[in-house]
Amino acid sequence: MLNLDTQILLCALDGELRASERSLLAGSRWSISSIVLWELAKLVQLDRIELDFEDRRVARLLNRLQVWPLDLDVARASTRLDFSSDPADEIIAATSVVHNIPLLTRDAKMRNSKIVPLAM
Repeated sequence: MLNLDTQILLCALDGELRASERSLLAGSRWSISSIVLWELAKLVQLDRIELDFEDRRVARLLNRLQVWPLDLDVARASTRLDFSSDPADEIIAATSVVHNIPLLTRDAKMRNSKIVPLAM
């Protein structure tokens, strides 16, 4: 199983994954932190992305994902990371730490972490 950050999920929805990302995702079950759903909704609300949650393809993909909750363990882990970023990215990274699930991300701060398990 892999934990996808918001950018990777958007790239998967848009068909804009790199070959290495496509290869990693092809052989794994996908999961996301619950805050990724919130980020998607906010990006739509702010007109920063176009995403139709009613679209069958989008709904099918989102419904197949394992969605990890923002719970006390994740909240605590987000304060113990070895990098500082926006709160959503910290929660996404902390989700990978708590559940020991490799994170697939392009974000340099998260990729440079010595704590966050990364998909390679």
